[in-house]
Amino acid sequence: MLNKILFITLLSVSYLLVSNTVYASPVETFEFNDEVTKVRFQALSKELRCPKCQNQNLADSNSPIAEDLRRELYELLQQGKADSEIIDFMVARYGEFVLYRPRVSSVTYILWFGPILLIFIGVIVVIVILRKKPVSKAALALNSEQQAKLKQLLADNADESSHPASPSAAPLTSASKEKE
Repeated sequence: MLNKILFITLLSVSYLLVSNTVYASPVETFEFNDEVTKVRFQALSKELRCPKCQNQNLADSNSPIAEDLRRELYELLQQGKADSEIIDFMVARYGEFVLYRPRVSSVTYILWFGPILLIFIGVIVVIVILRKKPVSKAALALNSEQQAKLKQLLADNADESSHPASPSAAPLTSASKEKE
């Protein structure tokens, strides 16, 4: 029994040690000449999207393409390129998708102004629905002729239910169902 507990404990500990190293990713270390370049690298890596990881920027992604793009970003910064030049280079190479916040252009108008337009249309629809003229109580009220006809129908219905006029009007029972 003691051997079994010892075996399970050792197996659990070894699993924890091995599983932790599987999820650990190598840390990229870039050496920067000054603190300003390091801050620019961090800002640009948060502004650029990983082409493989749909909802992650370069700083958060561990994919191989993100590593390549971070290396490319580092090299461009070491060459003394401006932020706008780096962004233009990345967009030219990978398309507008690489921008985490797309630029406002004729291609992206629907992204920027679509939600505002939908809210505006929704407000107009709500206003139109609320402004519709409600049905007045006068239109719902019955005139005297309709009231008399309704009373007559109710009275006829009450007479028929208390005195069945014919056997066919009587409700069906299990015996009458068997005859049919």
